[in-house]
Amino acid sequence: MKTIAIIGAGPNLGLSLAQKFGMNNFQVALVSRHQETLNPLKDELTEMGIATRTYIADVRDNGALSTALKQISQDFGGIDVVEFSPYAGPQDFRNVEEIQIKDVHQQLEMTVFPAMTIVQTVLPEMKQRGSGAILFNSGISAVMPIPQLGNTGIAAAGLRNYAQNLHNVLKNQGIYVGFLAVAAEIKRDTAGDPDLIAGEWFNLYNKHDQFETIVPDLKAHAD
Repeated sequence: MKTIAIIGAGPNLGLSLAQKFGMNNFQVALVSRHQETLNPLKDELTEMGIATRTYIADVRDNGALSTALKQISQDFGGIDVVEFSPYAGPQDFRNVEEIQIKDVHQQLEMTVFPAMTIVQTVLPEMKQRGSGAILFNSGISAVMPIPQLGNTGIAAAGLRNYAQNLHNVLKNQGIYVGFLAVAAEIKRDTAGDPDLIAGEWFNLYNKHDQFETIVPDLKAHAD
């Protein structure tokens, strides 16, 4: 049975991803800062018959994140898929005309730096095995500059650039790196329903034939 590690797991996208992959013969490792966030997720997944373990790590603590991933690999006998969904709330947003270096650095600590830690930790084992997948989830500002998201956009675009570089280098080594940009608020029963996003991720993972997608499809909505 394969294993997916979900970094930054919560009750919306994290849970939906765990359910989607778990219902398709994956074991699930959930990583978050707080055990109280993880407990109800584990309970729900366990009730569904999905083997689940939880781990505590703050993505801003590179050492703790790497340690958690190594423990997951040891507990499950390897990590086949790792998904990372960095989160920035409205309280973190800074207009492009007003951003300061500290505002961008804070976002890099939440996105690019942990992404690098994840890759550096899981990639050697994946390369040795000749298979694996690394999935990066972000907001639409990664591909479409939005003035109100000046600092988060810089970090998200950096994450996308890093992911695409990895995709280009690793695609012929049996390792898939993908990127999904969410162009809506992640909320159930809306265009940003986490179940829809999880479904898109599972399709990308299964097909391995494209680097990125946007949810919802902006072209379809424009028509």
